[in-house]
Amino acid sequence: MVSAFLVPLLLQAVLLLNVQAAPLDIEALRIPKVDPKKILCQLPLLERYLCPDGGLNSLSRITVLGTASGVLDPEGAHRYPVRYAKSNRWALSNLATSWELPNGSNNVSALPLACPQPDVSSSAYSEDCLSMVLYVPPSLTLASQAPVLVWIHGGSFVVGSATATGLDGSKLALATNSIVAVVQYRLGALGFLAPNGNTNLGVKDVINALEFIKKVAPSFGGSSSKVTIAGQSSGATMIRALLAAPSASSLFRSSILQSDPINYGHLRPATNTLLLNKFKEKVGCSSAACQAGLALGDILSAQNYVFNNAALGDNFAPAAGSAQPIRPVIDGSFITTPLDTTASFPSTSKPILVTTVQHEAASMIYGSFPALPEEAFAPICAMTFGDARTETVVGSPYYQPSPSSVVNGQIDARAQLQVVGTDYLWKCSGWTFSRAWVQAGGNAFVGQYVVGASYPGNDRVSICTQPNVICHQDDIQIVFGTVENPSSAQSALISEMQQRYKAFLTNGNPNAGGLATWAPATTSDVHSLRLGGTGEVSAGACDPGFWGSSVEYDYQFYN
Repeated sequence: MVSAFLVPLLLQAVLLLNVQAAPLDIEALRIPKVDPKKILCQLPLLERYLCPDGGLNSLSRITVLGTASGVLDPEGAHRYPVRYAKSNRWALSNLATSWELPNGSNNVSALPLACPQPDVSSSAYSEDCLSMVLYVPPSLTLASQAPVLVWIHGGSFVVGSATATGLDGSKLALATNSIVAVVQYRLGALGFLAPNGNTNLGVKDVINALEFIKKVAPSFGGSSSKVTIAGQSSGATMIRALLAAPSASSLFRSSILQSDPINYGHLRPATNTLLLNKFKEKVGCSSAACQAGLALGDILSAQNYVFNNAALGDNFAPAAGSAQPIRPVIDGSFITTPLDTTASFPSTSKPILVTTVQHEAASMIYGSFPALPEEAFAPICAMTFGDARTETVVGSPYYQPSPSSVVNGQIDARAQLQVVGTDYLWKCSGWTFSRAWVQAGGNAFVGQYVVGASYPGNDRVSICTQPNVICHQDDIQIVFGTVENPSSAQSALISEMQQRYKAFLTNGNPNAGGLATWAPATTSDVHSLRLGGTGEVSAGACDPGFWGSSVEYDYQFYN
């Protein structure tokens, strides 16, 4: 029953909905025509009575930055592409002050162009790329206070976009009853190798994306205080950079790091300088005017040289590593802590999820080498670890040939190299990070995917198409629920992970009714849950006495 004090308001509302506009030159006054019902349906006191559907079925929203227009995504959520910031080349980006579609488009159904990157048609990217796509469940009302999940794509900081395969956030938004925002940011040299010395531009772009979400989330039924940031591979590295940036702390309350190559750590300033100097040498351009006029093709060519030769080839910056040498730098002012074991972690209370997949390094190892004799194991390890670390690795019980490494009666050393690569780049360094996070006061939940869905591109590496082999990126479509024709095991894990994500977004704990208990990590036992299986993952070489102690991670070895 409507309470007495609402009757006058409701009567006025009904009158307003039915009144005919008086003659007025609207265009001359430059006042946009607004449907009164759309405004009234966004008033918490009236939406229940005038708009039983929540007033949100029209796909238009009145936000503090103007009217947002969206479309119905084929998977059921309402989809809103938007430009969240603008920037000049190698300058700090500026937060958007009005709601604008990406790339100056007037087509609300058009998705944003990617940021400039190699091996992509120039028609598919633009420097005007600081955009995101919001996926909003139709059931949300302005009173919902729903959580917000901000997804940061991977791609070694040189490729990727908000529209990459599998990143349609519609099913994930519906399953978790949350707003899903998929964000893109400046990549490669444009985001991380500014000749003028501006560091971490790509990371600061994401800060602006989070500021933008804080402003607009309430207009879509979301809560600006219930933001979780999530990402895979370099997207997870980006999250670790945000965790190390005090200025970002108030913009999110929890984090999900999938397959973060934590072994590398953040770049130190000296290593970043080596990369930057080589980039400037390759573009052959020292003045600001010249740099502003550089063709994107020349920038990408110089960037490719730096990426491919930092720790291989010319090997001018071995501490950068080979997988994602261009990455955030601990500059001391914005990113103030390494968040690795070379220094104490700052005190924290944020909960995190840290996950890897069972065969992280398989696509890299099997895609780089043909079958290898056992005699090749030590020399190839030495290319990465040097002699001292290699001696310890080769002599340990953890990386001896196993029955699965025998092919046609011969040992294939790639099987051992795959386990080493998975352990040191992702799994064990992630466990070390999680133990330190708990030591600093935060909760950490650690897991490993033992069921996955082959991500496009992995099918070029035959081992990644084999049953029970879960390669890097094979967790992405499980989380988003975008697997085509999923098997029963995949469907079960999709349902499980989306239930766990819903719980984590809501209360910082991934445990939900009917699911196996996911125990939080401690400083001595991370309790890594087998995602898609049963029980916990055995420690193996992730024992604290081996990786990070007997064998140093790269961030320890080089720094």
